[in-house]
Amino acid sequence: MSDARAWVRLPSGKRLDLLNPTPFDWEDKDLALGLARTYRWGGHSAWPLPLPVAQHSLLVLALHRRRFQGASNALVELRELLHDADEGLLGFDCISVVKPFLGEAFRTLTTRLENAVAIRYGLPPWTPGERKAHKLADRVAAASEAVHVAGWTRGEVRNTLRIPDNALLADPLLDIYGGNAWEPWAPGLAAERFLAELERLMSAGSKGLA
Repeated sequence: MSDARAWVRLPSGKRLDLLNPTPFDWEDKDLALGLARTYRWGGHSAWPLPLPVAQHSLLVLALHRRRFQGASNALVELRELLHDADEGLLGFDCISVVKPFLGEAFRTLTTRLENAVAIRYGLPPWTPGERKAHKLADRVAAASEAVHVAGWTRGEVRNTLRIPDNALLADPLLDIYGGNAWEPWAPGLAAERFLAELERLMSAGSKGLA
């Protein structure tokens, strides 16, 4: 692998080596735009636009806040927001059931990206309880997206996709951002909203550590 090259040029002009990433290789705007241009569900959607990972990340954060009712701090919320950040840098949201077929090399690549993100943003490691709560929010988000965005029935979500959690009726992002319930956002709008939340949580986290 010493001769392998996996450089990407980011909108800021910075270069990211996907095989050997460092925490200094991207700007926050690069990450926001990458997540806004990377799509859930293989890019398939019952709407005119596919669902950006940036929008999914904000949905998971909203579900986390609903569960903990202000009991978590800014860094924990930042970790929720950035749980799929590696996908924005890679530009690829792999469907979960396909990941085992990509092998250990792919897992090594994504782990390196995840570690670079954790170092850059000072994310705390997951406790078992925190990871369990996160996985629940992520599955509820997935079940809801499957029904309201991708067009699966609730029965298919359980029996075909094997997601055991029920899809939500109401879109948690509707009260925050307005618009139409469950409608995927345009990439520019998704990037803007993700970046605003990222900057807000980073600012709140730095104040909490001061």
